[in-house]
Amino acid sequence: MKNVEIAVTDSVEWALAHSLAFKQSNASSLHCPFTLTPSSIDRGRFEGLQQAAVLFGKLLHAISKNDDFIQHAIEPIADTDPLFSALLTLHNQLSQTQSRRSTPLLIMRTDFMDDQQLGPKLIEFNGIAAGMGPFGQRASELHRYIAAQHADSFQTYVEGHHLQYQSFMPIQPEFIENNAIEQLADGIAKSARMIKQKHNDAGKPTFVMVVQANEDNVYDQHLLEYALHAKGIRTLRKTFTELHCQLSTGDNHRLLLNGEPVDVVYLRAGYQQCDYYDKTIIEKYCCRTLMSVRMMLEQHDIAMNATIAQQLASSKRVQMLLSNLSAQALIKFGLTEQEALTIKPFFGEMLPLHADSIERLMKSGLDNWVLKNQGEGGGHCVFGEDIVTKLRTLDEAEYESWSLMRKIVPLPRTHPSMIIRNGEANMIGDIISEIGIFTINIDGVAIDDLLSGYLVRSKPANVMEGGVHSGQGAVDSLVYKLG
Repeated sequence: MKNVEIAVTDSVEWALAHSLAFKQSNASSLHCPFTLTPSSIDRGRFEGLQQAAVLFGKLLHAISKNDDFIQHAIEPIADTDPLFSALLTLHNQLSQTQSRRSTPLLIMRTDFMDDQQLGPKLIEFNGIAAGMGPFGQRASELHRYIAAQHADSFQTYVEGHHLQYQSFMPIQPEFIENNAIEQLADGIAKSARMIKQKHNDAGKPTFVMVVQANEDNVYDQHLLEYALHAKGIRTLRKTFTELHCQLSTGDNHRLLLNGEPVDVVYLRAGYQQCDYYDKTIIEKYCCRTLMSVRMMLEQHDIAMNATIAQQLASSKRVQMLLSNLSAQALIKFGLTEQEALTIKPFFGEMLPLHADSIERLMKSGLDNWVLKNQGEGGGHCVFGEDIVTKLRTLDEAEYESWSLMRKIVPLPRTHPSMIIRNGEANMIGDIISEIGIFTINIDGVAIDDLLSGYLVRSKPANVMEGGVHSGQGAVDSLVYKLG
């Protein structure tokens, strides 16, 4: 075990040295939880996930352009969900006044899990604040480092490879390339230059990342910013409060920040109501002032992620509605028949709530379902007996804001491995994984390589919340299965 202890200590130091970490204070950081070795996946299965992610990006872009569908989808939850009520109001104002001028930049992460019986299923769309692509790349680089620097420990715990030998030498796994940092930065940089060239003004293109105050997940964000710096893009970090005070309008609908033109705005905040609250701003109706910043952004000539329409289109409410459509019905959103048939099997079973939902759940088994609301960022799922408890607290008017999703039961790794958290390694015998595929396009058009890396989050099978930042998950990477 001594060699393993050395590998764990070295890998923690590597993670800290390469910004695979969360900020704890201005003077300290804690490494992001990670697995010691990668997960494996069939080549064909991974390529299928990539293909599906591209098509889901195409589908979500088309939905974001369909005002009637968004109105139909979101209006039923507006009365009981303050955030979606405000977003729908702004969306309708932009539509009615025909004042949208921003170019939609869709940076999306589509999350999948592989069910033991049903195959790969969609978990959710992430159309706003789709983060941790840089951490996904760093996890892959870390595993490559461990494989090279601590080969014995790596071969002991890597899935499926500890028994594979050729000429008495272990066969090295084939890592799946993950260039999320470069590819995401490349797409953003190209959209920034597109806006800059359109206005033909001097200086470097400017990228603004909208962040939460006192953000601790800064290193994942900074890795993307540093890659943009290397491409000649000026980057700024602002909260909604700062934008409210510092934005103005220039000639030709140019967005100005402290008098300087802005080319791209990328939201890493804005997916929860509290992001629009500032105790220093006194107003009769909470959050209207900062929420209006969203509308102002879209009324200017910038590349924008996420637009209000993108956020609404990638909601769990829309996902539930889409999951209940036939492949033929999906064609109306711009997919070909073959594309619709390709993605239809990825939709898991999702059901709206009804007065008899408790009775139906008890008959089919509570452990087969997850109760979800419209929240983003982790911690918004209800499991087991808690589902019944929660349902009994809901008024019927609130049913539309919730949905039931059939629980996905992934096949665990075939070989135990370690998860390193807070500097300590824990042996886990039943690690399961969720794979997020990043795609990027501008106004529905792919920017060269549409696929932009991936993020793997792994956890013990008995853990419900698998988020790396807000749950018990750990970043992971992928190798192709042998044979």
